[in-house]
Amino acid sequence: MAREGPGATRNFAVNRQASHLYHLLEKFEAGIELAGTEVKSIREGKANLRDSYAAVKGDEVWLLHCHISPYTSGSYLNHDPLRERRLLLGRQEIAKLAGRTAERGLTLVPTRLYSKKNLIKCELALARGKKIYDRRETMRRRTVDREAAQDIREHRNRHR
Repeated sequence: MAREGPGATRNFAVNRQASHLYHLLEKFEAGIELAGTEVKSIREGKANLRDSYAAVKGDEVWLLHCHISPYTSGSYLNHDPLRERRLLLGRQEIAKLAGRTAERGLTLVPTRLYSKKNLIKCELALARGKKIYDRRETMRRRTVDREAAQDIREHRNRHR
């Protein structure tokens, strides 16, 4: 649970499908270059990371296909919901990501948008796509773990 106050973190959007579709190898924190109406819209919870991804273009990292709905009280200054947004990372991190995404099968997936010290941040994960049999194995393992935990709870409750 997020704590209240000036240093509190709050999730605005979470990409729940990312962990189902990808093996998340390494996570990075990035700032986002946003317009004013985008910030207000994100704070209202109107951001969607479902089909979004990040790409390294030149010496910059861009967030693509991230849908941020237009601000409800906005005027003609409202933003384009699907525009490309620049991610703010250090030069060494960008070089590392460029090298790693050049490898076959690795991609950058945004996992969540959150606030940190009143700034909106994006958590990026370096990910490798799961095959269908990997997804089935994950579901099977999760079911087995859940059943084992349930058996342990039942056993403890019987012997009290």
